[in-house]
Amino acid sequence: MESDASVMRSARPPARKRTGAAPAGDFTFGIEEEYFLADAETLQMATETPDDLFGAVAAGMPGRISREFLQAQAEVATQPQASAAKARAELIGLRQTAAAAAAQHGLAIMACGTHPTGRWPEVVQTPKRRYDVVMDQLQMIGQRNLLCGMHVHVELPDPRRRVDVMTRMLPYIPLFLALSTSSPFWQSHLTGLKGYRLAAYDELPRTGLPELFRSAREYERYVAAMVKAGAIQDASHIWWAIRISPKYPTLELRAPDCCTRVRDALAIASLFRCLVRRLYRDPEHNAGIDVVARSIAVENKWRAQRYGAETTFVTAEGPLGVGEFLERALELTVDDAEALNCAVEISNCRAILAEGTSADVQLSRFFEREPQDGSEGALRAVNQWIAAATLET
Repeated sequence: MESDASVMRSARPPARKRTGAAPAGDFTFGIEEEYFLADAETLQMATETPDDLFGAVAAGMPGRISREFLQAQAEVATQPQASAAKARAELIGLRQTAAAAAAQHGLAIMACGTHPTGRWPEVVQTPKRRYDVVMDQLQMIGQRNLLCGMHVHVELPDPRRRVDVMTRMLPYIPLFLALSTSSPFWQSHLTGLKGYRLAAYDELPRTGLPELFRSAREYERYVAAMVKAGAIQDASHIWWAIRISPKYPTLELRAPDCCTRVRDALAIASLFRCLVRRLYRDPEHNAGIDVVARSIAVENKWRAQRYGAETTFVTAEGPLGVGEFLERALELTVDDAEALNCAVEISNCRAILAEGTSADVQLSRFFEREPQDGSEGALRAVNQWIAAATLET
């Protein structure tokens, strides 16, 4: 629900020697991923996990692998990166390190939006003052928050422009979700949705798409009113699908499910980074967004949850397939991908469509195995695929 790890460690990352085409100080990005912790043999979700697991990891990588809201979860966070290739290598290293630490305690990590056989009534909250406060406020909704996402931070040269870019980014949020769906199961049941995670997450307050804030001043007035009224302690309790980071000079994408495959995570993160740069460079793009366009984005978010990468989006021109929508985004960001040296990474979004999202593979494994193994055996096969694919490089 909320990061303890430091994706962007300071208001301005230290200068670093860079390679590739990304100029110094431009649009560094970081990735947070949340994983489920499961019994290494059965792959059933763990309910309580030892502090030693995180203590051992933190000794070598302080602040970058940590507990999450529930003890069945762990979170990792990359350093701010200018290179997509370095971000990929670091993310692989973080997954491997977390998996090795978990294995010492008979556990495995699983990268997906919902654990196919996890049961929320069995979960135990992580003991921490902040989480105590959140759980007291949310009650059962908090305990049901057995969900894992991916968050992508992108630093803007002028942080004051984040609200404007956030508002103009709204039509693209359903695309990031459609490409990332990895949550078709809930408590051993088929949900009928490719991305059930956000359907459950949106039970929480201050989720979904933000309103049409037109300036940083409007956003600041909203936060000030919420804090003054005691509704929230600070802006970190705003959990929209995209938000202004309360700690760092970044715009934070929060809509995607945790991607089972590292390749998918880097593709989606790189596409978001390129679109942030494009919208920053071109203040006219989506400048006319209005309540109609936002309402369409809300509908498309639902369609992405329901159908994943196979959906069609609503547009003023008529229905538009995810593939066509993606191609428009890729064409729009050709110069940005070249400047940031991540053309290969964002082109992998096409591979997601060609091969299917994690949700598509999970469902394929389930229906392949169900006739001979029954539902329980089919779900076991799904869990095995997720655990294996999480560590594929």
